[in-house]
Amino acid sequence: MTDPAGMHRVTAESERLVAAALAYVADCMRVETPPLEGPRTPDDLTAAVGDTITAEGLGGEAVLDLFRAELATSTTSVENPRFLAFIPTAPTHAAKLFDMVVTASTMYAGSWRGGAGAVYAENQALRWLADLAGLPDTAGGCFVQGGTVGNLSALVTARHAYLAGRNERPPGRLRLAATDQAHASIVAAASVMDAGLLGVAEDARGRLTGAALEDALRRDGGEGVFGVVASAGTTNLGIIDDLAGIAEVCATRGLWMHVDGAYGGAALAAPSVRAKFAGIEACDSLIIDPHKWLYAPIDSCALLYRRPELARPAHTQHAGYIDAARTRVAGDWNPSDYAIQLTRRARGLPFWFSLATHGTRAYTEAVEQTLAVTRKARADIDGRPYLELVNEPDLSVLCMRRVGWEPDDYRRWSASLLADGLGVVTPTEVAGETVTRICVLNPRTTAADIAAILDTMA
Repeated sequence: MTDPAGMHRVTAESERLVAAALAYVADCMRVETPPLEGPRTPDDLTAAVGDTITAEGLGGEAVLDLFRAELATSTTSVENPRFLAFIPTAPTHAAKLFDMVVTASTMYAGSWRGGAGAVYAENQALRWLADLAGLPDTAGGCFVQGGTVGNLSALVTARHAYLAGRNERPPGRLRLAATDQAHASIVAAASVMDAGLLGVAEDARGRLTGAALEDALRRDGGEGVFGVVASAGTTNLGIIDDLAGIAEVCATRGLWMHVDGAYGGAALAAPSVRAKFAGIEACDSLIIDPHKWLYAPIDSCALLYRRPELARPAHTQHAGYIDAARTRVAGDWNPSDYAIQLTRRARGLPFWFSLATHGTRAYTEAVEQTLAVTRKARADIDGRPYLELVNEPDLSVLCMRRVGWEPDDYRRWSASLLADGLGVVTPTEVAGETVTRICVLNPRTTAADIAAILDTMA
């Protein structure tokens, strides 16, 4: 007869597994440049791995060996300095180590009652971000899974605040105003909320401007528009919208201004580009993903509100088992009151630990380093006659055209680059044209790394 509690007991076998897992982690930490492994086909993995879920179990050490040899090597390391696709990440050693600590601590961080210490530490990291954005001392929020959840939570708050200020719901669908350059999660959020979208024409650089927003509202009438989504660094092109102009229109019309800074908001820490964000201090809500440009592990999004008291009635959940246990003490803070979540991991702690360990100056220097490399890469692209830059970079995204290439050429080149272990760069579309794109977020990425990749396009 088996021991029903055996999986939870400290045994000689569990001690061996702890030692093996920690040794694997230590080996990972010692690798300066993780290899650019590629995905394998489902059939290949089935042949190599087979069924891992069995009635009797395979044993922890055997499963760990299988993971190390077959599964981990079938993923692509996003922290490799030559991973320049999508929005990469490069968590610090401190952040990765503390991610393990958070998991081992088994803490519930949805309420002050359950996780006061964790919430206190997370709030210090949130405060640093709020200060970078110029938000008032009363600003606050919580950490959520990622930008999609952060955007949705902020916009749910915006809708609630809009309706709470009216005696009756306006006719027709409620709507958000945004351009086509807004993140795909904005369309998803509108769908989840059964809200419509008022499309605003972007300018020649792809920005949402205050003038275009005002023109769209005036032409449309603006009925039911409860918020505006501005971008502080779009995913595809790294564009920063006309935040000051948008803020002025929102203030005049009484509209909620949400800023999606999931990628670009981290650059608020860099004095060299801080002026590009003028107007962000007027936002009603803001998201920044530390797992992107602030060197935290996936997944973590900082969600901030200018007036967090507006988020509580939109998100606080009520039930007998919740309300009876809920405590209110001076200065407490329940993260579950500020987003669409109740059960919650303390996902902001790895970022907090790394920030507290290394200090804010180290973060400024790391972000500035990536911006400097981007500027060098931009000059390199300009000097190659077979390449043409197709965006004017605000931050660390560079999109380029390879003269004479068709869409299939970009796809073949991207695949061969990964197959040869030289880098990860993928195609994208800009104004309907297939081009290629690099995003520099890793402070260990050098101009020489990028030059080596550009050489393969000659």
